[in-house]
Amino acid sequence: MSFSLKVFTGNANKKLAKDVCSYLGIPLGDVFVGRFSDGEVNVQFKESVRGDDVFIIQPTCPPVNENLMELLVMIDACKRASAGRITAVIPYFGYARQDRKVQPRVPISARLVADLITAAGASRVLTVDLHAGQIQGFFNIPVDNLAAIPIFLDYVHRNLGSDGFVVVSPDAGGVERARLFAKKMGWPLAIIDKRRDQPNVAEVMHVIGEVEGKKAFILDDMIDTAGTLVKSAKALLEAGATEVYAAATHPVFSGPAYERIESSEIKEVMVTDTIPLRREFTKVKVLSIASLLGEAIRRIHHEESVSSLFR
Repeated sequence: MSFSLKVFTGNANKKLAKDVCSYLGIPLGDVFVGRFSDGEVNVQFKESVRGDDVFIIQPTCPPVNENLMELLVMIDACKRASAGRITAVIPYFGYARQDRKVQPRVPISARLVADLITAAGASRVLTVDLHAGQIQGFFNIPVDNLAAIPIFLDYVHRNLGSDGFVVVSPDAGGVERARLFAKKMGWPLAIIDKRRDQPNVAEVMHVIGEVEGKKAFILDDMIDTAGTLVKSAKALLEAGATEVYAAATHPVFSGPAYERIESSEIKEVMVTDTIPLRREFTKVKVLSIASLLGEAIRRIHHEESVSSLFR
């Protein structure tokens, strides 16, 4: 490819962007992302991007709207500066849970965000563990949806061993992810049957599968208020599990998540750094996803296959 690779970031997760650049062996691009006195996003690229292959790393994590607007304005600035290609690297895709109409007169916000990113001028999107895989179809540009499972597999092999575990999906929607992890580890699979009566409130009903006498490993794509996670852990222990571990790609950790996790009987919670933690947890282990993103960026830039990274 004839044009240069350049990586920029907004204010959402600068450390992750620096770690990705360290993997790639290039400096982080120079851009000013601030605010005008009235709060409007103010962006200025301090170096030329004309004809370059530009990657903008910006998870749309809390504050979601602030970070989303930074991303959109940065994409627009790049487009108007004649960048050759613009890839929006969105490790955590906000609004992903609003991917369909579940009640009358509600929006499909994930589709709206996809339209905004495309309209702003993105040529491609790179993300990690979308909450709903079908969101890829909301875009009319290429979308690479990476899986964080290899990060967790490596950590588990090195630190937890492989004996006496059962992988648990906290709901029916996550069974495919849990099944893949279970297959890689050679572990059995169980499912939590729960009923959600209102947003962020989950009532655990019962455990489907054999967990008695085993160490349970809950696998999910994100942890928000940690209500589902803690109740799932309690149900597993009541069903005879000896210990409970958990792993989730995106540590949203809103509301009472900190108190719930720290006071729970969960031994350890593994997350990635798609979202920066806003406070310290004694039970949470953060694993870097920088090498996975960096390798995907390198392959996209050199027009190499990234399909193996999806697995």
